[in-house]
Amino acid sequence: MLVIIDVLSFTTAVTVAVERGVAVYPAVRPDERAVQLAHDVGAELAVGRSEVTDEHPWSLSPAALRSALAPARLVLPSPNGSAIASAADGVVVAACLRNALAVAAWLSEEYGTRDKPVTVIAAGERWPDASLRPALEDLLGAGAVLAALAQRGAFAESPEAASARMTYESTESVRDAVRRCASGVELATGGFGQDIEVAVELGTSTVVPVLIDGAFQPA
Repeated sequence: MLVIIDVLSFTTAVTVAVERGVAVYPAVRPDERAVQLAHDVGAELAVGRSEVTDEHPWSLSPAALRSALAPARLVLPSPNGSAIASAADGVVVAACLRNALAVAAWLSEEYGTRDKPVTVIAAGERWPDASLRPALEDLLGAGAVLAALAQRGAFAESPEAASARMTYESTESVRDAVRRCASGVELATGGFGQDIEVAVELGTSTVVPVLIDGAFQPA
């Protein structure tokens, strides 16, 4: 069981889209393979935030996905969360601050045991040279899921999981932390502050997007 956290913005965008009945296909980048995937499954292909038009209103922007026409299928490229989902095997769940409680409730019914462990991945970001950059928002998202799991009963957690959970639990204002972190400031500076506000809708979503036949769909 793999739980992917990419708060700004892949997994937040996935929750918004799946809530609207959209099957979301992950892709690493908007290249020829993504174009081919969209063709093969009859999906729309998301574009970059700054490339949105009236004809192509779909992007990684959760706010834009909330207001755009909802297609039946959407290929959603992202170099972080979507890339991890594309490479993953087994059961894969998209989680974020919006649906952490719902994901924990779903997981606790069957997973989190020695035989069925849960791996929570904070996707992180990338520096301009494409190297990985730690992302506070994803650490907090992972901590939110782990804290909700802990509240539902005792389970063995790794030191890394415990650190993520305690970071979330000790953060005075998760909303403000996400707004002020490097990724939040970067989005706000680029004119996409509303995406942050969607991302910090803590616990508002009941959808649990699971990767089924190549697409995130409701569990």
